[in-house]
Amino acid sequence: FQDMEDYVRALADFVRDNQAWAAPIVLVLAFCESLAFISLLVPAWGALVAIGALVGVSGINFWPVWLAGGLGAALGDWVSYWFGYKYKEHVAEMWPLSRYPGILLRGEEFVKKWGVPSIFIGRFFGPLRASVPLAAGIFEMSYWPFQIANFVSALVWSAVLLLVGDVMGKLAEWLWRVA
Repeated sequence: FQDMEDYVRALADFVRDNQAWAAPIVLVLAFCESLAFISLLVPAWGALVAIGALVGVSGINFWPVWLAGGLGAALGDWVSYWFGYKYKEHVAEMWPLSRYPGILLRGEEFVKKWGVPSIFIGRFFGPLRASVPLAAGIFEMSYWPFQIANFVSALVWSAVLLLVGDVMGKLAEWLWRVA
């Protein structure tokens, strides 16, 4: 767990020192966080919140970083949806999902119960974020309703993570001044 904290700190330090890289890095992190197989191995939300903390205190422009995060997250879900659509029941046999069969089952149950809103809701809950788009593809959810929910939820999710980080950064800065 310490390694993950070191990784987040090093990435945040890099972005602070190389602000031009903020949007591309956020795009890649959000893509990985939303991609079915990768997000199980490398949770990137902590780094996204840390970069959000830099937005307010270092002068990084929020809008390009927000759009990059939304686009990365939407592309990750799009690829996951396509993968589920193409490989159907074989997805459960593939690593790393073969090691965590419950994750895909929860995603399947969630999609069956909630339909298109599951795409929006699932974006905000760890393992569901990775498995819901995959299950939507497996069950052949209608393409355009999926994509609309995908892109809207990705932009909201990106804003929430970055703003939570921004608020935490401003709070830490304020506490540092008054302490």
